[in-house]
Amino acid sequence: MSGTDWSEIQPLLSQACWDTLYMVGWSTLVAVVGGLPLGVLLVLTDRGGLLQNTVANKVIGQVVNIARSMPFIILMVALMNFTRTVTGTTIGREAAIVPLAIGAIPFFARLVETAVREVDGGLVEAVQAMGGNTWTIVRKVLVPESLPSLIAGTTTTIVALIGYSAMAGTVGAGGLGDIAIRYGYQRFETDLMWITVAILAVVIALIQFAGDYAARSLHRRGGRSGPAPKLRLLKAKEPAAPGAGEVA
Repeated sequence: MSGTDWSEIQPLLSQACWDTLYMVGWSTLVAVVGGLPLGVLLVLTDRGGLLQNTVANKVIGQVVNIARSMPFIILMVALMNFTRTVTGTTIGREAAIVPLAIGAIPFFARLVETAVREVDGGLVEAVQAMGGNTWTIVRKVLVPESLPSLIAGTTTTIVALIGYSAMAGTVGAGGLGDIAIRYGYQRFETDLMWITVAILAVVIALIQFAGDYAARSLHRRGGRSGPAPKLRLLKAKEPAAPGAGEVA
């Protein structure tokens, strides 16, 4: 490798890998925590939903659409003041987590919405007939039955965030993107740039494999519309026998 000793680059790459995983891990956690209820709410407030509210649904949908349509590099710049307020700085991996998470929340929310809409409506109606409220339906039906698709959506979100984190490296966030720009581009170390690309490709492949394996495992266990979860749910919700617990 011309111009740079491998003994100097190896610790830099190790730290860059850790920084990338750190940023992606925390931003994924925030995206799931924020995007899951938002996606479920989009389904519940839609026409025919359990909490049907056309105005709320359209407002939430427009906010999600606008946030999703904004290029990430512009989002980082637009959120600089907010990022400084939250983290005290606009550079570094902690600062990068703020725009990464905010950009990923609407992205993941749409994936959640798609996954939840695929749940069998007959099961929802059955639980409603047995007296289940909205929270029970969300907790016992919508989320468990859509879990394989939710895991697949989480995997897609992680892969997207890895790409965003590399972009964040161009503005001082650290990680593999920062190494590729500072050494691979600015110092013309093209070998190093391709090494970072290869590392990103390997990381993405491993994450995609793990996510696909988890989703397939849940499908095989009947995680979606399988008979066993439905029977357990119906049994758990079976009403008490007439007269049981009545006081004479």
